[in-house]
Order: sequence, then structure tokens, then C-alpha cells
Amino acid sequence: MPLLLIVLLLVVALIAYWHLVIAEGAYLGPRVVALLYDVVAGRYNRIKQFNPDDDAFFFGDPLVEWLAGVEQPRVLDVATGSGRVPLTLMANPSFRGTVAAVDRARLMLREAARTLTPHRDRVFISRQEGTRLAFGNEVFDAVCCLEALEFMPDPVGGLSECARVLKRGGVLMVTRRTGPWARWMPGRTPSREQFKAQVESLGLWDVKVQTWQIDYDLAWGVKMAEWGSEA
Repeated sequence: MPLLLIVLLLVVALIAYWHLVIAEGAYLGPRVVALLYDVVAGRYNRIKQFNPDDDAFFFGDPLVEWLAGVEQPRVLDVATGSGRVPLTLMANPSFRGTVAAVDRARLMLREAARTLTPHRDRVFISRQEGTRLAFGNEVFDAVCCLEALEFMPDPVGGLSECARVLKRGGVLMVTRRTGPWARWMPGRTPSREQFKAQVESLGLWDVKVQTWQIDYDLAWGVKMAEWGSEA
């Protein structure tokens, strides 16, 4: 085989690996991202090896504590995947609210529905785009979007949608990708300072960013200004 052809095939393989493995289809559009997640839906939780105790410590229990003063709080989980956020909330006996769980990946939603069957009277699952949420303004007491913004065609637009449907006084919980692979996703992985500024620009204040897991930062913010205005 000619050397030039070998080099060409190697380059194509590296580009394919970057698109499909490192970037997980982020630059190929939301349909490809959803397809890739649907392919692994049945074994997704085994691959990720979520630790329920860690999830409760880092976001479940603090979120329930934040919502303690809200009667029957309404939570939105954008890009819910296999239902990690609603499952964590439902495991906390102090949580008395409901969760709307949305995602584009059909088979991932099916996996979430299966896992959350015991809570189907309090968790409502629907297939939606994270950048075009089918809810009105200021509907939810809390909005979560974990490990997903970098896979949206417009991450800032996804953030804006999360802020739009959040009530004033409500809490927003979002993540940004970090770690060694983040540098291979240009335009999708802002610095911690840039990410904090993006969240604040949507009318949120008291924004705090903390290290979470190996490859993500977790940001919390409170919506006090009217959506679209400065805090």
C-alpha cells in the first residue's frame, strides 16, 4: 500500500476518532450527538459508573436544601440522559417536588423512564432540544444542565434557555467541561472565568463555581434580575 494512502487513512481515522469519541459528535450536530448516546443507552450507567453518594453530596442534597422553603418545587433537568438528576432527587426523602426531565436522545429517555418507573407520578419525561425548550418563561424553581452544554450547537444559547425558564429567586446548576480533553473542543469549553461571566450575564448573581468530578466544574447561581437584563 502506498505510503501516501496509509497517511491519508491515518488522518481520516484520527479525524473520525476526534469527532466521534473525543468530541462525542458535538461538531456534527445534535442528531449525531443523540445517535451516539442512543447507541450506548443500555450500558450508559455502567460505562459512567455514577456514584449515588457523590451525586447526593455534590448536587442532590444541596439542591434539596435550597428548595426547602418552596412548597412542591418544580425542577427541570435539561439533557437528563438516563435520569441521573431526578433519580438523585427522588432518593432524598426531603424532596417533595416534581421533576421535568428532557433530552433529545430517544433511547436514553427510554432508559431514564425505566429507571424512574417507581417515581413516574413525580417525574415527567419528554423529548426536547436543550436550546429550544417547550416551556414558558419563569416556570421552574430550579434548572439543572449537567455535562451537556458543550455538546449543544450553541452552548450560550442553551444557558440562555435554562435561565429563561427559571423563576426569579430560583437556582441554576450547570457544568463546564475541564480536564485534558477540554482543549480539543474549541469554542465549547470556556475558561472558569469566562463560564462564570456567561452565567452572570443572564441575570444571575452569587455565582459560585466548584470543581466537580475529574472533567467538570459545577456552577451555581441565583436568578434575581428579569431574564435578559443585567444582574
